[in-house]
Amino acid sequence: MKTNLVLSAIVVLFTMAACSGNKNLNLAEQLWAEIALTATDNTLTGKEQENGWQLLFDGKSLQGWHGYNMKEVPGVWSVTDGCIMVDGEGGGEGSGEEHQDLVTDKTYRKFAFTVEYKLSKGSNSGIIFQVKEDPKYKFSYETGPEFQLIDQDAWYDPLEDWQIHGANYAMYPPKEKPYNPVGEWNRLLLVVDGNDVTQLINGVETASYTKYSDDWNTKRNSGKWTDFPDWGKFDEGSIVIQNHGTKLWFKNIKIKELK
Repeated sequence: MKTNLVLSAIVVLFTMAACSGNKNLNLAEQLWAEIALTATDNTLTGKEQENGWQLLFDGKSLQGWHGYNMKEVPGVWSVTDGCIMVDGEGGGEGSGEEHQDLVTDKTYRKFAFTVEYKLSKGSNSGIIFQVKEDPKYKFSYETGPEFQLIDQDAWYDPLEDWQIHGANYAMYPPKEKPYNPVGEWNRLLLVVDGNDVTQLINGVETASYTKYSDDWNTKRNSGKWTDFPDWGKFDEGSIVIQNHGTKLWFKNIKIKELK
């Protein structure tokens, strides 16, 4: 009898530990499952609302957004056929039009962010987060990490692995390449749960890391970001859609703040 009770207790404890670990491991998958993939564009279902999701784009206006280090929205951005479109003009380094990224009015610390996006041939952009606005920075990427969106097949020279579509730019190459071809819609999910960051495209994890870990510190201090002393230092900031002088479309932009 005692043996059976002991065995039962061990099973219960093992199950509780396994479930707890699984919950942490699969947070991104759980959040992905909450997204209504076939819902009407730029709307929230009742279930999404119950789960705490909010719209960041209503399909009609750019309310809730502004240009980087600007009060207004730059002219390169428009709402076209229920999508946010960047028209492929300006925004490149050295163009003299540095502050043309699209920035959320609100800042976020712990969150899940999802958006559907479509690339054009040769397009280059990204979702940049934990961004700090300050006139001393020319570009939003000087402060925040980037979920890379790019048509790398159109580039004449091969890109570094950390520049490929789905990478955490200049830090972590994509583990998988689950994206659809240029001209087709993809959906990404970015989960920032404290220092733990996970990136998914079409439900498949492409990158993950723990901020301030030994691995993260080594990468941060040995590559491109050595020239940007404030990169990665902010744990709360705006979310940015990057304008890099190429055409892209975005819709179904939603966010859930995590506790």
